[in-house]
Amino acid sequence: MEASAPPRNQWWDVWEQFRTHKGALFGLGFFIFALLFVFVGPLIWTIDPQYIDIRARNTGPSLAHPMGADQLGRDTMARMMAGGQTSIAVGLTAMLLALFVGTLIGVLAGYFKKLDGPLMRLTDLFLALPLLPLLLVIIMLFRDQLRAAFGPEGGIFILIVFVIGITSWMQTARVVRGDVLAIKEREFVLAAKSIGTRPSRMILRHILPNVMSPIMVSATLGIANAIITESALSFLGLGFPSDFPTWGRLLFDATDWLQQNPERVIWPGLAISLTVLSVNYIGDGLRDALDPRIRGR
Repeated sequence: MEASAPPRNQWWDVWEQFRTHKGALFGLGFFIFALLFVFVGPLIWTIDPQYIDIRARNTGPSLAHPMGADQLGRDTMARMMAGGQTSIAVGLTAMLLALFVGTLIGVLAGYFKKLDGPLMRLTDLFLALPLLPLLLVIIMLFRDQLRAAFGPEGGIFILIVFVIGITSWMQTARVVRGDVLAIKEREFVLAAKSIGTRPSRMILRHILPNVMSPIMVSATLGIANAIITESALSFLGLGFPSDFPTWGRLLFDATDWLQQNPERVIWPGLAISLTVLSVNYIGDGLRDALDPRIRGR
C-alpha cells in the first residue's frame, strides 16, 4: 500500500496561484527593484542629494549625472533615491495605520451587533467627506505646531502619515465587516461559542486568521493610495519642505523647467506611476491567489 503524500502547504498553493498572474509577477519584480533602487542605491551612488555643483546646473543626462541635474546643480539620481525613500516610507506607514484602524472597526462592527450601526454610520460619514479639501485644511491647521515639536521633516512626516491613514481606512472596514458577518455564522465559530470562548479570544483565534485575505489585498492597495496622496500633496506645495526631496516634490519643482529639461518631469512621474501600477498588480494577484474558489484551478 502506497504511503499518502504529505499535505501541501497552504502558502505554497498561494504562491503557485500568484505565479500564474503575469501582471502580479511584473508588479512584484518592479516593486523589489524600486526598493533596491531607493534603499540600496545610495550605498552605491554616494553623491549627497543636497550637494550643489554649480557647473552642472540644468544639465541633461551624462556620465557624471545619469539623470541630469536640477536648477541648483543637485544630482537628480541621488534626489530620486532620497525622494523614493520618503515616498515609500510614507506609503508603508500610512498603509499600516489605515489597515489597523479599518481592521479594528470592521471586526468590531461585524462581530458585535450593537456596535455595527454606529461604526458603519461613522464609516459612511468619512466616505461622504471631500477628502482632498479635508487633507488641505488639516495640514494647514497643524503643520506649524508639528514642525515646531518634531522638526521640519519629522513633523510633516507624522502629519502626512496620520492624515492619509485616518482618511483611508473606510474601504478596509467595510470589506472586513462583510467577511466577519459571514464567518461568525460558520460551524467552527458557533462551536467555539457553545463552549464559552471569550469574544477577544474568538476574534484573535478564529475570526482574524480567516479575514487575512481581504486585509492583505487592502494593504497593497493602501500603499498605492498613500503614495499617490503624498505625491499630490507635495505637488501642491503642502508636503515636505522644498529642500527635502520626495517624488511628488521633485515633480512639482520640475514643472517650471518642463520645456528646457523635460526629463526632470519624466523621472519622478515614471517612478510614481510604475510603483503605484506595480502595487496594484500585486494586489490583483494576491486577491486571486488568496481566494480559495480560484486557487488550485
